[in-house]
Amino acid sequence: MHTNRSPLAGVRVIESSLLGPGAIGAHLADLGAEVIKVESPSGDYIRQMTWPIIQGTSLLHLRVNRGKRSVALDLRKPDGVQIYRDLAKDADVVIEAMRPGSLAKRGLGYEDLRALNPKIVFCNISGYGMTGPYKDLPSHGIAFDTWGGIISPAYDEEGFCYIQEHASIGMHAGPLFGALGILAAVIRARESGEGCVLEIGQSDAAAYMDWYRSESWRAYERPESEVTGNKADNYERRAPGTAGMKEGVRYQMYDSADGHVLFMCSEQAFWKNFCESEGRMELFEKWPGSKFADHARGNRELQRELREIFKTRTSAEWIEAGNVHNYPIAPVNSPKTIADDPQFQDRFPWYPASRHGAEMLPFPVKFQDEELPEPGMAPTVGEHSEEVLREVLGYDAEKIAALRDAGVFG
Repeated sequence: MHTNRSPLAGVRVIESSLLGPGAIGAHLADLGAEVIKVESPSGDYIRQMTWPIIQGTSLLHLRVNRGKRSVALDLRKPDGVQIYRDLAKDADVVIEAMRPGSLAKRGLGYEDLRALNPKIVFCNISGYGMTGPYKDLPSHGIAFDTWGGIISPAYDEEGFCYIQEHASIGMHAGPLFGALGILAAVIRARESGEGCVLEIGQSDAAAYMDWYRSESWRAYERPESEVTGNKADNYERRAPGTAGMKEGVRYQMYDSADGHVLFMCSEQAFWKNFCESEGRMELFEKWPGSKFADHARGNRELQRELREIFKTRTSAEWIEAGNVHNYPIAPVNSPKTIADDPQFQDRFPWYPASRHGAEMLPFPVKFQDEELPEPGMAPTVGEHSEEVLREVLGYDAEKIAALRDAGVFG
């Protein structure tokens, strides 16, 4: 049995963020936390960053800051600092999504806030974390993927080096790991009465997400008598991760009649199901393979056979065949075409542009028999300043007017 209460209802987060790391608060807001973004009167310049720009505002801002309320404060003024302290006094979390120590310079670091609220969880998310030789190095999102070894340089026809198309890992994984750490810290703080400081570098998150390759290379530093390849490859070592997939045959991409499919019959049982369904049991009898993890590596004869087979149907027909006959096969979509995929359409009802400024995807975790609250549209600078001071802090109209006249809101 469940209630209509949001999973993180009653959790209050005060966020000071610049650019993409602010997604850490968006994840919490998506789950129902109250997230108050405190920014300077000039605002977070994320609103003008990257592309596309939608009616004057970047998609990055609309996505990363959805579900939040914005309070504009001039933290150079004592009254601005006091308002921040008042907000933190009854909050669960303070997020510093910028260079470490930025809030401490204003008297709003962890030790300052802990004196007001012993249960406060203080989280910093930055480019390279709070330690190490790169801790003060300015950075942007792609840096974490180059540092993490996730992407490599490419060269154009004139020999100029350029950034290849890729899915950004560090700038997305960092906020996710940060949000997970925050939730663990809040649970502990509510039980123990003691808060803590936690921090994450987006570079660390990129490297951690790619653990399989880096840990494989680390394992290969050991003698071959201790670390080998898979039994199906006669124990020969392959390059780690997807770099070792080029010679795969039963686990490989193939042209279909109208696009591509990813064929994944590396288990013997699935391979048999495929061959039976296609009336090609001679392929199974000739190359039954190992029970598990057999990619029929380097078997060009079999690869030619499969290449011709997969050209005979559309991708959708092959997916249906995999469903019916129980063998793994997948569509090969692109970021542009994935919205047309029926599985995507079932799982991701778009949030409409009319309520968010752009069409965007909902949080992917689904709570059975209930719906997560739809987050509000990303705020303009200081859109909720007076509302928050009135509703959250209980300031009266006279006090708010005096602060406005003093230029605390800009």
